[in-house]
Amino acid sequence: MAAKAKQTKRIFLVVVDQSPELKVALRYACRRAKATGGRVAMLYVTEPVDTEWLAVGNLMREEQRAEAEARLQELAAGAQSLSGEMPVLHVREGVVRDQLLKLLDEEPSISVLVLGAGTDPKGPGPLITALTGKYAGNLHIPLVIVPGNMSDEEIDAVT
Repeated sequence: MAAKAKQTKRIFLVVVDQSPELKVALRYACRRAKATGGRVAMLYVTEPVDTEWLAVGNLMREEQRAEAEARLQELAAGAQSLSGEMPVLHVREGVVRDQLLKLLDEEPSISVLVLGAGTDPKGPGPLITALTGKYAGNLHIPLVIVPGNMSDEEIDAVT
């Protein structure tokens, strides 16, 4: 019975970057996870290393990985206090969109993707633009887009 309960636990995935709208997406995901008995997962994608020098490339990868892990640990502490459970952490290297879609294919336990929309007049951001446009057919789970200008109080009121 406990194994079945784990399989049905809703997992809310948030893509971690340096954007200000990450805060609203993560808060929304944490609040929904807590309200529904779910869990938060976070994905951090490092940029591909492009160098002909193997040792330099390896050093650059190690530095990026260390930065990613530090950022995820920093966010995980806050996410745990909001959601009540330690989030699942994923670090990958490559193009964010491609690694996100690959993770969603590999992890059937992820049930909701939560992204924060940028408030820039140019649009909500490249990932949201891709996932609501050309790549929309690649998603097999709901995509929740949280307006990037929502306050904590507004997020709390809808979660």
